[in-house]
Amino acid sequence: MQTIPLLHPHPSPAQAHPQPRRRPTVPSQVPPAEAPFPFTISVAADEERLGKAAGMRSEAYGRHMPELREKLNRIEPLDREAGVCVLVAEAKQGGAAVGTIRIQTNQYRPLLIEQAVELPPSKGLVLAELSRLAVSQEPIGTMAKLAIFKATYQYCLLAGIDRLVIGARSPLDRQYRGLLFDDLFPGKGMIPLPYVNNVPHHILFLDIPTAAMCWEAARNPMHRFLVEPNHPDIDFGLTRELTEALQ
Repeated sequence: MQTIPLLHPHPSPAQAHPQPRRRPTVPSQVPPAEAPFPFTISVAADEERLGKAAGMRSEAYGRHMPELREKLNRIEPLDREAGVCVLVAEAKQGGAAVGTIRIQTNQYRPLLIEQAVELPPSKGLVLAELSRLAVSQEPIGTMAKLAIFKATYQYCLLAGIDRLVIGARSPLDRQYRGLLFDDLFPGKGMIPLPYVNNVPHHILFLDIPTAAMCWEAARNPMHRFLVEPNHPDIDFGLTRELTEALQ
């Protein structure tokens, strides 16, 4: 259920990225790439960690959409599906969840977002949708979000994912644009997503094989933090030897 699929050869698409129409949000302070976190990030491969992820979603989404608080306070069937990985950040002191995200690939079933929109042709590409990003409202939540982005990128490299797709509501789309996510449908506007209460979202994408090169070329302040591998507080359940062999 939570295993990382084998790598496959990456294509080398030359994407022309249009300028975003909204000013992106870039973190003002990025922690050193090697600095320890006050939490660990791992794959939620058991019911306890999946339950923590669900509780974190309920808390975070409930702040802005109270009607989702109860609905999200339980493990969703998709969380247990093949080709799906739920990452959860747990505080080193006390073990409480401080952040989570879900990564669903299209290797076994269509992405959730395809309920709302037909994606451009992507034959041969492994796509993944990010959903259910949730972090604590305490100060630790800010660092947890940055670390979850890092863990997500590292996971995508290991899993051979070619392109990330995400629905982001305003103004949260700015944090993804800050990581050079672009509009998948320029000029189309926001699209309601049925699995998020039909709230309109921007549909954004990021090509994983070229992401590091783009971040470096743009002198993105998150570049080194995101690309530095083998952080001791991020554990995908692989041995160090296998992790290094896959890179």
